[in-house]
Order: sequence, then C-alpha cells, then structure tokens
Amino acid sequence: MIVALLNQQGGVGKTTLALHLAGVWACQGRRVAVIDADPDACAVEWSELRAQETLPSRFTVIAIARDTLHRELAAVARDVDRAIVDGPSHIEPITRSALMAADFVLVPVQPPPFQGLAFVETTVRPQLRIRLVLNRCKRRASVKRDLSQALADYDPPAPTSSIAERAVFTEAMENGRLAFELPHSRAAVQEIAALAAEVERIVS
Repeated sequence: MIVALLNQQGGVGKTTLALHLAGVWACQGRRVAVIDADPDACAVEWSELRAQETLPSRFTVIAIARDTLHRELAAVARDVDRAIVDGPSHIEPITRSALMAADFVLVPVQPPPFQGLAFVETTVRPQLRIRLVLNRCKRRASVKRDLSQALADYDPPAPTSSIAERAVFTEAMENGRLAFELPHSRAAVQEIAALAAEVERIVS
C-alpha cells in the first residue's frame, strides 16, 4: 500500500504524520519505507539525526524528490508492506507524480481557515481515495467537534481521527525520535494509532 501525505501548503505537519504513521506500522511488524519527496529533506534529516544518536532504525527513509516519483516508487513498494510519501510544499509536479502512484492520500490541514485545501488537481486520478486529516488542533473536545463539523462540508471528506497539538511531536522531530519513545506520549500515540487504523479500514 502506498499512502501519500500531500498538501501544497507548508507547515501543516506532513513529515511528522508520515514518520509517526511509519512508526506505528513498523511496530506492528510491517516492512515500511518513508519516501521523502520534499527537496527540503526533513524526513531524511530526521533519519540522519536518529543514526547519529545510534537509535534503532525502525523503517527506511529514502529521498526521491523528483517528478519521476511515480515510476521510481513502484520498485520501492514491491519490497515493503507500506510505502509512505512525505510530499513537498509548493512543487506541483512532484505532488502530481505522488498522486499518480498513491493508493490513498491524506491531506493534513490545520484549524481555520484550512489553508491549502486545493492542494493539486485531482483530475490526475479522479477515483483516488483522498481524506483530510485535522492536525495540530486544540485539545478541547468542543473545539475539535466544531472543527470537524466545519470540515464536514469539504470534498474530500475528513476521517473521524484527528491529531491534537502536542509538544511531544515537536520534541520528537527535533531529536530524531518518535513520540512513543518519549515520556508523556500516551495520548499522542493513541491518536496516531487511531489514524493508522482508520487508513487501513478505508483502504481495505
């Protein structure tokens, strides 16, 4: 399965979600590769930092920031159970290439005004399954409920899972870790696991 996290808007949490979804699936015993399709190479930098800290490599991180991604990804996907594409910002040719290869697309969005929803033309593959995921939202239940209701009118729709704004995600990314490798991460891990399970249900 190839899952792509795409949004032409920067700073919405594509890399954080890609790496943490990879961590969940790797811990479930699946072979996972994260494809860093962003020239900024944040996922690769995270992986290199992890190696410097001599932390275990739970999954592979591969840099393919080219508009030939859809062709190159086929060979990678044959050798893993889950390939996760961490898409770029403001580079439509690479985003379109990821759309051509993906089985499922998650579009991370942050609270209103939900910038970047028109992330790329979906006419590339009209039947491709695409879902929004509300990321970095406030933890209060009433706020999450209101934001979810606001997203209900958008197309593509949003899954029921959402990811709260939590310091543990920032700390993990800055230190080459995953949230579950840090203290006080239980709620964050539960949210990521719920999102991973929902992706599985939608794709299956």
